[in-house]
Amino acid sequence: MKIETTRFGEIEIEEEKIITMPLGLLGFPENKRFVLFQHKENSPFFWYQSLDDPGLAFVITNPILFKPDYQVNSEAVLRDMKWFDEPALDLFVIVTIPQGRPQDMTANLVGPILVNLDTQEAVQMIIADTSYTHKYPLLEPRAENQEQRVS
Repeated sequence: MKIETTRFGEIEIEEEKIITMPLGLLGFPENKRFVLFQHKENSPFFWYQSLDDPGLAFVITNPILFKPDYQVNSEAVLRDMKWFDEPALDLFVIVTIPQGRPQDMTANLVGPILVNLDTQEAVQMIIADTSYTHKYPLLEPRAENQEQRVS
């Protein structure tokens, strides 16, 4: 199947790779179909492209790569989505990259996306009452910047 996107032009996708989000994304409830593809080979970043809006694409990543102790309680989601039999799950967070300042990229740890790999369904979780932030810095400050702050 071919889809037209604003950012990538026309791309070919396999229909079985379409991820459905019955509840949509926070702020984008009308967007319910997405496709996931890697930014570049060996990159920790992926594109989460909407099939319902050619101009809507998010950079996402696995939060464990940047915050190894990151945890979410998915029990309620599994029950609410009727995902039984311990499905294979992938966890992603949306990344914000300020224009011209990629070193300041952040991840939204409060609104992770949980993807059921067995059904190709996904849901965005909202984690309340947490110390996590929606602006978690993905890159550590450079050594020279730390030295300048200490002086």
